[in-house]
Amino acid sequence: MLGKERLREILRRIDGRGYKAYKDIEGHYDFGDYLLLIDHVQGDPFAAPSRLRVKVPQRIAGFPPDTYTTRSRRIALGDFLTRVFGEKCRLYCRGGRGTGKSGLVDIDHPGQQILERTSVVVNESWVEARFFVGLPAAGRRILGREAAEILFGELPQVVTNSLIFSRIPREELYNHIRSAEDQDILRGRLDELGLVCFIAEGSILPRASGVDDRPLSKGRVVYFRSPPSLSVEVELPNRGRVRGMGIPKGVTLIVGGGYHGKSTLLNAIQLGIYNHIPGDGRELVVTDPQAIKIRAEDGRRVEKVDISPFINNLPFGKRTEHFSTDDASGSTSQAANIMEALELGARLLLIDEDTSATNFMIRDHRMQELVAKEKEPITPFIDKVGQLFSERGVSTILVLGGSGDYFDVAHTVVMMEDYLPQDVSEKAKEIASKYRAERKPEGGTSFGQVAQRVPLAGSINPARGKREVKVDVKGLRHILFGRSLIDLSSLEQLVDQSQTVAIAAIILYCRNRLMDGKRSLSQILDLVEEEIDEKGLDILSPRHLGNFARPRMLEVGGAINRLRSLAIK
Repeated sequence: MLGKERLREILRRIDGRGYKAYKDIEGHYDFGDYLLLIDHVQGDPFAAPSRLRVKVPQRIAGFPPDTYTTRSRRIALGDFLTRVFGEKCRLYCRGGRGTGKSGLVDIDHPGQQILERTSVVVNESWVEARFFVGLPAAGRRILGREAAEILFGELPQVVTNSLIFSRIPREELYNHIRSAEDQDILRGRLDELGLVCFIAEGSILPRASGVDDRPLSKGRVVYFRSPPSLSVEVELPNRGRVRGMGIPKGVTLIVGGGYHGKSTLLNAIQLGIYNHIPGDGRELVVTDPQAIKIRAEDGRRVEKVDISPFINNLPFGKRTEHFSTDDASGSTSQAANIMEALELGARLLLIDEDTSATNFMIRDHRMQELVAKEKEPITPFIDKVGQLFSERGVSTILVLGGSGDYFDVAHTVVMMEDYLPQDVSEKAKEIASKYRAERKPEGGTSFGQVAQRVPLAGSINPARGKREVKVDVKGLRHILFGRSLIDLSSLEQLVDQSQTVAIAAIILYCRNRLMDGKRSLSQILDLVEEEIDEKGLDILSPRHLGNFARPRMLEVGGAINRLRSLAIK
């Protein structure tokens, strides 16, 4: 451990030299109230910024144990401090100190969701922030004095005003922590309440725009209101008694006219797997954590998936118990997406007919009359959705606007009108009874099997050229894994690029440590989940990275299944 003056001396010595001389400052420095750890120095002012950490001992940081002693509170505290650290960087750091990224001081950027992150790590001994600094240069010549101003002038102000309990807004912090805690507790109670989702009265579901996830604030804001027949009251430890709409287990339809809020409700439900920050409007919209959005995905690769519950009797005797294709159709991709989700333990399917394959969702009476069942390989979802629930306990929420035949299999029907829900379950049953569907059920006597598959580590190759491992994250929806591009566009519940970074690291971790040719994909991902629960996201890298946000294993499995080189035993 070096004193801070040693760092100042090095910066004076290398001032004006070539940029690679910045490597001399890598190391650990004692700044008195905190330690500064310079883990990695960028090789060029245009390269990814340098990685730094500060560690503030709890005797100085002073965070009370009640802010971090439970998992829920610790995650919320880390999220809150990440946001405050970022705000103070923007307030105290000048930026723009030369070429390329010179002068940048930044940390991971949380959105509307509260996620488990590595950007700020809190325990009984330390508060540690992991952030990025663009070390200043003119061209490729070191600006040592400018670097000293960042590390000795700006950074201490950021640390003091974001990582010291007495300097941050106490009430705002505890509101953040308690709100997240209530959401975790409510989500954990859904099963005992017989629900798959809860939407609190007063929630604001519409978003500012299609590219802005903040709540709608302009124009007419509609506050959510529960129909009396679906109203549920729950007692939470911090907020007390709250009332809202409970969506029961089973098959639920969301119906209504266009632009009345069907998809808006489904979008809120699909993101109810996460906690949301106070003021988001969806703080008490919580969903079964094993809920997954399913859609058709033309062109995706499918590797040895048993899609026989939905598709069989293909022409030329092609079997579907181990179905593979490099270019799936809408119906085969949707069938594969469902079967892969069931394989990984999904308990709730979320489906919007707008993003589904029509021939996968239903085959009406007239089409049945024209094309005999023995000539049609597809068993439509309408004939399997009830079996999914009765045999496997998997519920479905389906946004629907075009086929009343689903009234026959629905347990609950919610109609959206002007963004407000009405329970029309009884009316839907009356209509179904009055106008009997003439179509014949095609689902057989049972749903069918859900096969477990064993991935082969050799097929997951991160090498590219001379690099043994070359993995790059290209935004939220794409991972360049060796020579393969993994398209995550259909994994709609991913919300943060740092989740995608973690997914790429988890795939490598699984390949190197857990894929032995014997364990199934679900067993592998269960093991990863257990290890992250026990040791945290830092198991994924020894480099103390600050840009991991925890994904669900459903999305990790989804990424592995979309790797075009994947081979299954």
